[in-house]
Amino acid sequence: MSKIKELNIVSQDIVESKIFLIRRQKVILDRDLASLYGVETKVFNQAVRRNTKRFPEDFMFRLIKEEFEILRSQIVTSSWGGQRYFPYVFTEQGIAMLSSVLNSEKAIEVNIAIMRTFVNIRKFVSTYDGLAMKMAELENKYDNKIIDIYKILDEFNKKEGDKTEIGFKL
Repeated sequence: MSKIKELNIVSQDIVESKIFLIRRQKVILDRDLASLYGVETKVFNQAVRRNTKRFPEDFMFRLIKEEFEILRSQIVTSSWGGQRYFPYVFTEQGIAMLSSVLNSEKAIEVNIAIMRTFVNIRKFVSTYDGLAMKMAELENKYDNKIIDIYKILDEFNKKEGDKTEIGFKL
């Protein structure tokens, strides 16, 4: 029982905090994945390099200098542990492919948690997009009605302007 609790330590919040948007794709850094899997980044990347055919460019890519600097400023960290290379990042498909490369109990649990997080993010985004579309429809519908009300009020004010005012003048 304690082994199950030990394996089930990756929460959705932790995974979400590791996801970044780079090149219009949601990705996770190699060092963050290695940390989630409980291995050194060097060991993690070595396992990936042994299986490069499984990781085409849309599954995994190396950051360029500009992306690395932007990411570093987003994370607000002063040191990356003296890395001599720009990190790899893995897309959702690349992370799914990792399950065929990393085959420990912990790797399976971590992959499941990561995949669930990506699914939840997609659900949220699709719900948000649906709400945004509905709001746009309502704005269009009611904006036109409000414009019509202003037109009627303007015409009413023009007709009322012909009458003399009643009341006291000071």
